[in-house]
Amino acid sequence: MGTVLVTGASGYLATRLIADLLLAGTGVRGTVRSLDSEPEVRAAVRRGGADDSGLELVTAGLLDDAGWAEAAAGVDGVYHVASPMIQTADPDDVVPPARDGTLRVLRAARAASVPRVVLTSSFAAVGYGPKPVRDYDETDWTDPATPGLPAYPLSKAVAERAAWDFIEREGAGTELVAVNPTWIAGPTLTTTARSSLQLFTAMLDGTMPAVPRQRLASPTCATWPLCTSPR
Repeated sequence: MGTVLVTGASGYLATRLIADLLLAGTGVRGTVRSLDSEPEVRAAVRRGGADDSGLELVTAGLLDDAGWAEAAAGVDGVYHVASPMIQTADPDDVVPPARDGTLRVLRAARAASVPRVVLTSSFAAVGYGPKPVRDYDETDWTDPATPGLPAYPLSKAVAERAAWDFIEREGAGTELVAVNPTWIAGPTLTTTARSSLQLFTAMLDGTMPAVPRQRLASPTCATWPLCTSPR
């Protein structure tokens, strides 16, 4: 592929993705909230063994229309990775940026005639609810009305549903793939532990003295670039 857009380029997952894309010979345009983070992003990509000369960084934020049309112009595909992952009890901290940011990316992609958008969603959009089974498919959704549903699963469910609704009504030929991992873990290219890696630092520094038994199973997309398996 020629060039793809990766949103949230400074993040844990995005830096790994960018490095892999560059190593595969794909040019990358990445979005960041501020170009102040550019040196850190480039250093992270180089830690992944990639030549960062094929990386262009531009500014665009999830809560602002500015920059998205320019970011999507001329790219061959979009990986929408950016989404807030913070510990909060207030849905307003995470739902608007997750939902509205996703819609901004999709509108920009459609306007630029981008053929495919890959959305990093989450199992949180699928399996938080009363369903008493372990097997899930494309018909399963987390119900936003579930009593006591935490803010983060709510944001992922709302954002992904909004994305599919947009594609159905206004997609105009742009395809959507949603990837729904339960957990993302592995060596980081960033210098700070972010997102799911914070659990490991909490166990190491004693903040989390015990870990409950958990079962994780993930419906994932197996191929880069631009996943071929729809949700």
